[in-house]
Amino acid sequence: MEMGRGTQQYQRGGGQPQRRGGIGGRGAPSGGPSRPPAPELHQATETAHQPVPYGRPSETYSEAGSSSQPPEPMTHLVTQQFQQLAVQPEAAATQAIQPASSKSMRFPLRPGKGLNGTRCIVKANHFFAELPDKDLHQYDVSITPEVSSRGVNRAVMEQLVKLYRESHLGKRLPAYDGRKSLYTAGALPFVQKDFKITLSDDDDGPGGARREREFKVVIKLAARADLHHLGMFLQGRQADAPQEALQVLDIVLRELPTSRYCPVGRSFYSPDLGRRQPLGEGLESWRGFYQSIRPTQMGLSLNIDMSSTAFIEPLPVIDFVSQLLNRDISSRPLSDADRVKIKKALRGVKVEVTHRGNMRRKYRISGLTSQATRELTFPVDERGTMKAVVEYFRETYGFVIQHTQLPCLQVGNTQRPNYLPMEVCKIVEGQRYSKRLNERQITALLKVTCQRPQEREGDILQTVRHNAYADDPYAKEFGIKISEKLAQVEARILPAPWLKYHDTGREKDCLPQVGQWNMMNKKMVNGGTVNNWICINFSRNVQDSVARGFCSELAQMCMISGMVFNPNPVLPPVSARPDQVERVLKTRFHDAMTKLQPNGRELDLLIVILPDNNGSLYGDLKRICETDLGIVSQCCLTKHVFKMSKQYLANVSLKINVKVGGRNTVLVDAISRRIPLVSDRPTIIFGADVTHPHPGEDSSPSIAAVVASQDWPEITKYAGLVSAQAHRQELIQDLYKTWQDPTRGTVTGGMIKELLISFRRATGQKPQRIIFYRDGVSEGQFYQVLLFELDAIRKACASLEPNYQPPVTFVVVQKRHHTRLFANNHRDRNAVDRSGNILPGTVVDSKICHPTEFDFYLCSHAGIQGTSRPAHYHVLWDENNFSADALQSLTNNLCYTYARCTRSVSIVPPAYYAHLAAFRARFYMEPETSDSGSVTSGAAPYRGGVGAVGRSTRAPGAGAAVRPLPALKENVKRVMFYC
Repeated sequence: MEMGRGTQQYQRGGGQPQRRGGIGGRGAPSGGPSRPPAPELHQATETAHQPVPYGRPSETYSEAGSSSQPPEPMTHLVTQQFQQLAVQPEAAATQAIQPASSKSMRFPLRPGKGLNGTRCIVKANHFFAELPDKDLHQYDVSITPEVSSRGVNRAVMEQLVKLYRESHLGKRLPAYDGRKSLYTAGALPFVQKDFKITLSDDDDGPGGARREREFKVVIKLAARADLHHLGMFLQGRQADAPQEALQVLDIVLRELPTSRYCPVGRSFYSPDLGRRQPLGEGLESWRGFYQSIRPTQMGLSLNIDMSSTAFIEPLPVIDFVSQLLNRDISSRPLSDADRVKIKKALRGVKVEVTHRGNMRRKYRISGLTSQATRELTFPVDERGTMKAVVEYFRETYGFVIQHTQLPCLQVGNTQRPNYLPMEVCKIVEGQRYSKRLNERQITALLKVTCQRPQEREGDILQTVRHNAYADDPYAKEFGIKISEKLAQVEARILPAPWLKYHDTGREKDCLPQVGQWNMMNKKMVNGGTVNNWICINFSRNVQDSVARGFCSELAQMCMISGMVFNPNPVLPPVSARPDQVERVLKTRFHDAMTKLQPNGRELDLLIVILPDNNGSLYGDLKRICETDLGIVSQCCLTKHVFKMSKQYLANVSLKINVKVGGRNTVLVDAISRRIPLVSDRPTIIFGADVTHPHPGEDSSPSIAAVVASQDWPEITKYAGLVSAQAHRQELIQDLYKTWQDPTRGTVTGGMIKELLISFRRATGQKPQRIIFYRDGVSEGQFYQVLLFELDAIRKACASLEPNYQPPVTFVVVQKRHHTRLFANNHRDRNAVDRSGNILPGTVVDSKICHPTEFDFYLCSHAGIQGTSRPAHYHVLWDENNFSADALQSLTNNLCYTYARCTRSVSIVPPAYYAHLAAFRARFYMEPETSDSGSVTSGAAPYRGGVGAVGRSTRAPGAGAAVRPLPALKENVKRVMFYC
């Protein structure tokens, strides 16, 4: 193929891509460290992608391991096009906004606002911020000796302003970021100046005297922050968000709360903002609020939301350890497991000593001694004279250590640690707990954070009034005015879609009411078949007779719901011990297959009864079934087995049906081919997500998952693939990959290619349109993720067949944002659901959304408890030219096709399924796991595709080849095993 034709094919009259900024930004501020030039992405027009004949499908589009190497120009299509940074004059003429730089990237412009649905007004937790009319200056700050603590830096600058504001700073009140930058409204009366500042230390020195530290501070003019360009951007007349201007305003508005409260990320916490709540094991929750300035269609907006997080209780260390272990620690010696738990919980925690009266020196814990306090000695002079810790404390401080059987805390330098007995230490207040919470603590924290909408709205307004932005000296200095009223926003309530059920049921079609419906009088649109099944019971509280009765009721419900389900198992239910899971599963599977195989039959399903608290049993079971035996399983907890409610059995039957290849329901519009840009030609919808290990798990991998629809026009069934990759790597590495095979040469594969082939096998057609919903990407990663993953999609398509490039729409789905929507009138029964939340289907694409780009907030679900969080959808790429209505309606309607329940869900199902699949794959890692369920052996990251050919490759920056996950069995991959 000629390269010239290829590039023409991908041009769209949308002009040149443009970088976008924003707080937390997508791109370095001008004047800051520059990123590599952003290449140009040309978007394909639909006309460029008429159906292409397959040529020789058996060779070009048949197997994941196909050795057909894509043509060079197509393999590097995006990469090569990125080098072309000139805009066609005629294309540029159609652009509404001219890019500021030809070397920057542009996301699609909003294609107008949506019109579908019933119009209404909602309130959002955004507060209008008036753009100041000030001359902002940025200064570089250098503090010597350098310290890593922002707190110390702030204390130095606070002292400097206090001493020199009137005399040397021209009466200016500067805003400081705690690091290297200082901002002022108007110039300081110098270009560069040196200051000497003396700080009295919090900690006492020898003899009780306060230690004093001297710092040299150099302040030097760096740049002027241009608010004119920010105004242009907010008006839609400039494509770049001036990052540094937004940063200045953000820092200014954070100055006062930073001095008042405990800052954590973008939030502020204090015990004064609400009652502390105990979380157990020495932790407590503090209330707080999130604050961020954002560019929106209504101008600058301050986004405020309530939050809670875990802090370490400021307890004496002895009490903390007693709570942690849930026992009196003087009653019996500590076990090795106890020591590990204590060390893990206390490492890095700051304590103050209590044995010296008012001299409260502070230390950071670095470890725990292996010996008891009574056995510890240390050198007291250069001759190496040793003294016992117990004796030293008695002689020096007159303090008699009571708990001599406990280890000491090691504090300070790890090379030459100091020993402190636990009983002389108290945990310093205000330390956030950043490690993983256990299930009980998570439940307790959720209980605290779960607020009804009206209550949350009241707290947000109270926070705004309490912070008194109108009286904030920094806001006044910089001329920033913040409204004290929630933004009122135009919204629309999209109608629920009609759902299709089987014609043999009494109700063939169903229109959900307020985001929910039920299975009464309905049969699954495609009931699956379970001819051969077995049951294993791991719960000692469930008798064999109860297990048989439960299985019988479940089989009955599956049949009522429309499945073909043999009421008799292949073998009678068997009881087993949880610690024998692998042996029992394999033996029972073997026994069943011995009976079935002579007749050419397969085992369709395993039903498992689990104890309510089953530890690692669930994960072990799923790993063995899906990667070793090749069977789908349905787990049921003991409490549900005894209760055996109809609602529960109906929900379980929905999950079983999709696990054996059935479909529960489909959209009526899909069957009648009425979905714009989906029904007219074969369309595949992808969902992708990456889940990262919990904080503190330094070596466990991140898990990527990709699912893709396998039916068209129905778009209800999704096959899934999972892959482990380098620790905290957000880009999905195995979307497309190549490797060298000794016999076949260059071989191509990866998750996209495998799922495209799977779609072709299932439907008999190749996708002519791709819609890709990508979950879990923060704003700062938009550019990077789009560039890398769109390139992988392109290469995967090209590797299947020359010239095969279906148009792609790439949409990021975000749930971790802080925008909340409230009914304009909480008493209006037509505007809220039973939980007091806005109605499902509420969509917002004005005022609080991006000034020019294609994004929207959609609350697609009914609230159950607390305040509903709308999903935020941001279109990063659109070659299918979706209108706002078409994409919003498609997204909302898909939320009614989630297989596991008869409710609409909060994020689009392909993204939800990808999240479930990624979560499931954590169980597939090697069994030698830590107590948090992650691989801890070795520091090497893991990588490799499940179901793809596992060749070891290097992840960017990983430096080491990584181990693939065990492969999913073929029959498992084809069905929705993750449900």
